[in-house]
Amino acid sequence: MKMEHYIAQLLYRYQCVTVPGFGAFLTEIQPAQLVESTNTFYPPKKVISFNSNLKNNDGLLANHISQAEMIGYEIAVQNISKEVSLWKNALLNQQNIILNAVGTLHLNTSGTLSFEASSQVNFNTASFGLNSFVSPLVQREVLEKMPEAVVSEPIVMVTEPTTSSRNSYLKYAAVFILALSVAGSIGYKVYDTKMDEEMRLVQTEVQKDVQNKIQEATFFIENPLPNVTLTVKEEKKAYHIVAGAFSSETNAAKQLKILEAKGFKGKILERNKYGLVPVLYGSYSTYAESQVALKEIHRTDNREAWLLIKD
Repeated sequence: MKMEHYIAQLLYRYQCVTVPGFGAFLTEIQPAQLVESTNTFYPPKKVISFNSNLKNNDGLLANHISQAEMIGYEIAVQNISKEVSLWKNALLNQQNIILNAVGTLHLNTSGTLSFEASSQVNFNTASFGLNSFVSPLVQREVLEKMPEAVVSEPIVMVTEPTTSSRNSYLKYAAVFILALSVAGSIGYKVYDTKMDEEMRLVQTEVQKDVQNKIQEATFFIENPLPNVTLTVKEEKKAYHIVAGAFSSETNAAKQLKILEAKGFKGKILERNKYGLVPVLYGSYSTYAESQVALKEIHRTDNREAWLLIKD
């Protein structure tokens, strides 16, 4: 059985694909990138990583194989177990496990399982049909600043008036200014009186308008609007850390009380298709949050706790 073929199919649709008893392949969206040194553009893609601590069977891979090969679920679990045994024997013999389109697994010098993701397949369906490409370097032309044209201004010749002409102009100017001041003072008084009358009329109209507005406002206040109820949509949490799954609801309730006594915000999910009732340590909105919590639970409370991804 080429199990890597089924793993690759699931990586297109799911963020976590667990191989029971071996580990889990995880995906993370990487945005589009530009490598400036080569002017190469890369489309968004899913980056594949491997976590050897996630070994519990969440039913995803076994159920997919069961449907694809038209065999029973238990037989699919047994086939996966056989394939995992072959993988482990190969690793102990210092052999690499090459999973087509997924990556390569091997033991390093310290005996730790290492994973190198394949770059041949982009599991991000939103980037289907997009390939990397190299863009030619854009040469920007710098325009030279042209010198400003010098505009010659015409020369105006001013002729100084004679003394007798200057004295005559001053007499006429004085008479003209005196006449303007007299007319201005009379006109200002008439203008000032007219403005006072207009201002009084405007103030009267404004007061009437304000009184009308106050009456309208009072009318609406006496008839208050009905109360408005806002419904806040609960945040969707798809990542659940499972403490255990029980066939008996009584045992599930006992486990929940134990978790709550330890300070966890536990809860019970509805019975799954395998007839088991999952009991949760808690639920989280993002994969990163769930991983932090799962590591802390493994360290302080339960090494067998596992992650369930469910909308």
